Amino acid sequence: MSQEKVAIVTAGGSGMGAAAARRLAADCFKVAILSSSGKGEALAAELGGYGVTGSNRSSDDLSRLVDGTLERFGRIDVLVNSAGHGPRASILDISDEQWVTGMDVYLLNVIRPTRLVVPVMQEQKSGTIINISTAWAFEPSAMFPTSAVFRAGLASFTKIFADTYAAQNIRMNNVLPGWIDSLPVTEERRDSVPMQRYGTSEEVAATIAFLASDGAGYITGQNIKVDGGLTRHV
Repeated sequence: MSQEKVAIVTAGGSGMGAAAARRLAADCFKVAILSSSGKGEALAAELGGYGVTGSNRSSDDLSRLVDGTLERFGRIDVLVNSAGHGPRASILDISDEQWVTGMDVYLLNVIRPTRLVVPVMQEQKSGTIINISTAWAFEPSAMFPTSAVFRAGLASFTKIFADTYAAQNIRMNNVLPGWIDSLPVTEERRDSVPMQRYGTSEEVAATIAFLASDGAGYITGQNIKVDGGLTRHV
């Protein structure tokens, strides 16, 4: 089995997921990337990794990703769970079907791949899972109702996961980005941030890279805000 560290990134074709994959590759991880657009497969090829075109809402696609990663690299040290975009509407205008979609996009996107990689990490006696969440998980915004609701649930899932698996040296943490440059820039949003600017995908990726490193080996069950002080009082 190779001792070179290996990271999987889901929804990694663009934005913060792609930035995380690039940063982990720069930190000498072998990377495996899943995306529905095909961009993740192209990025993986560029980085000397393994790519799958598919959805993190498909257990079959995730199994292909995990199985292919193990076939090529022999281990999985890090799982980074990114996400697409769920339904947005006024809170009572969201249909039952849209709420279910939101749960699929923002909560089950973590649970499905976690089920697949944890047995591998248990065998290795180590592993870390990092979920890209949102700064609005604890102070929700009406702009992002399904994201805020299900990522608050993700925070609870993460704490229970940490309680269950920390003794096996398997860690899980959430990164909570605020206004990041992968989103449309408006003056009002920028001015709401104490640092008076949007963050960058690379800054989020740097936080992910730290949580994936040995230096973060005593950090689990946490929600790390990367929001320029936006939610400083929460």
